[in-house]
Amino acid sequence: MSWYLAAPLALPFLTAVAAFLFRQSSAGRWISVFGNLALLILSGLLMAQVLQQGVLAGQMGGWQAPFGITLVADYLGAVMVVITAITALAVSIYALADIDERKEYLGYHALFNVLIGGVTGAFLTGDLFNLYVWFEVMLISSFGLLVLGGSKEQIDGGIKYVTLNLVSTILFLSGIGLVYGMTGTLNMADLALTVPTLENQGLVTVVAVMFMIAFGVKAALFPLFFWLPASYHTPAFSVSAVFAGLLTKVGVYALIRMFTLVFDGDVAFTHTILLWVAAFTMVTGVLGAAAQNDMRKILSFHIISQIGYMILGLALLTPFALAGAVFYLVHHIIVKANLFLIAGVAEKITGSTDLSKIGGLYKSAPLLAVLFLIPAFSLAGFPPLSGFWAKYILVAAALEVQAWLIASVALLVGLLTIYSMTKIWAEAFWKAHPEGMDPVLSQLDGRTRAALLLPIAGLAAMTLVIGFFPEAFVVFATTAAGQLLDPTPYIGAVLGGGA
Repeated sequence: MSWYLAAPLALPFLTAVAAFLFRQSSAGRWISVFGNLALLILSGLLMAQVLQQGVLAGQMGGWQAPFGITLVADYLGAVMVVITAITALAVSIYALADIDERKEYLGYHALFNVLIGGVTGAFLTGDLFNLYVWFEVMLISSFGLLVLGGSKEQIDGGIKYVTLNLVSTILFLSGIGLVYGMTGTLNMADLALTVPTLENQGLVTVVAVMFMIAFGVKAALFPLFFWLPASYHTPAFSVSAVFAGLLTKVGVYALIRMFTLVFDGDVAFTHTILLWVAAFTMVTGVLGAAAQNDMRKILSFHIISQIGYMILGLALLTPFALAGAVFYLVHHIIVKANLFLIAGVAEKITGSTDLSKIGGLYKSAPLLAVLFLIPAFSLAGFPPLSGFWAKYILVAAALEVQAWLIASVALLVGLLTIYSMTKIWAEAFWKAHPEGMDPVLSQLDGRTRAALLLPIAGLAAMTLVIGFFPEAFVVFATTAAGQLLDPTPYIGAVLGGGA
C-alpha cells in the first residue's frame, strides 16, 4: 500500500528535476504536461484503493508509527490529491501558451512541479512536522513563481506574500513545539488519542488557537487575508490559477483535519470562533470584490469570500455541514482555477484585465463567453451547477441547527457574488471595446488557441458533470464527513489494530 501513497508524492519532484534539466528546449514544457498526466493516473489509482479498502496508511522506511514518517489517505485526502492532479494537468497544458521562453529558462516548470509536490505532500502526510515541511516547500516554490519575471509589481506582491506567510510559519512551528512538549508525539493519529488525556485542557485550547491563526493565514481567513489580493494578480495567469485553486485550500484542509481529529475537546469555544471568522470572511471578501474593477482582483477577493463557506461547514461540525465543506472544496478548486485561466485568455486577446479598458468579448469570442458563464454562474450558486449544490448543503446544514444568522449571511454573500460576476460579464463581454478593438480568438494561432481553451473547456465540463449529476459526489462527501467525525478507521490504519 505504501507505493500507492508514495508514488503521487515522488512523481512531481522527479518531473521538476527533469523539466529543469531540459528547460532550454521545448522538452521541458512537455515533460511537465506528461508528468502531470502520469500524476493524475497515479492519484486515480490511489483513489481506487481508498474507495475499495478504506483508509490507507504507509510507514516510510519501515519505521512504525508514531515514530516514523507516516503517509495516510482517507476519502478527504485522496480526493484532494486527485483534484490537485487535475488542476496541475490543466494548468500545465495552459502554460504551453502562457509561459514565455524566458520564464521557462528561469525554471518555471521546475518550480511549478515542486509546488504540486508540496501540495500533494500536505494532503498525504500523517504527522504535524512533515505538514510543516510541506508548507515550507510550498512557500519557497510559490514565492519563486510569484516573482518570476522580476517586475516591480511582482516583487512588491511577493514581499507581502512571503512576509505574512513566514509569520504564520513561525507560529505554526511554535505550536508544533508546544504540542510535542505536552504529548511527546507529532503523529496526528497518536495525537488524537493523547491530547484528550492531557490534564491541562486549557493549555490545549490555547495551542489550538495558535494553530487556528497559523492555518488561518494560509487559508486567507478574516482578518489575515490581505496578503492574497495584494499578490495573486501579479504573476503569470498560469501561476494565478494554480494559486487560486490550491494554495488556500491546503490551509482549509489543515484546519479541517486538525479541528476534527485533534482539537475537538473544546468545540463550544474553538468552533464558535471559526463560525464568526467564517461569517466575516464571507462578507469582507465579497465586499472587497464588489469594490474592484480588475478581473483578477475581483476573483482574488472572491477566493477569500468562498473560503468562508468552507470554514462554515467546519464550524457547524455536523455530518451534513462537513459534507458541504468537502463538496465545496472540490467544486471551488475547479471553478476558481478555471476563472483565472479565462481571465488570462481575455487579457491575451484584449491586452488588459482592467474592466474599464476591455470589452466586446461576447460578440467577438462567443465560445469564451460561454466558457466564462459556466464557472461564473457556478461560483454565484446558480442551479443546477456545482456551486448551487455546495451552497445549498451548507445553508441547509445551518438551518438544520437553527443558525439563522449565518444562513442569512451565506445567502446574502451569494447574491453579492452574482453582482460581481454580472459586473465582469457586462464590462468585459457585453459592452463594446472602449477603443473599438475587435478582440477575436482567431488572431491567435491554432496551437495557442488549443492550449488555452482545452483546459478551460475540460474544467467547465467537470463543473457541469458535478452540477447535473451531484448524487455520487454528495454521497462521497458524506462518507468523507463521516470519516472526519469518527476517526477510528484513520487511527487504526495509522497505528495498527491495537490502537
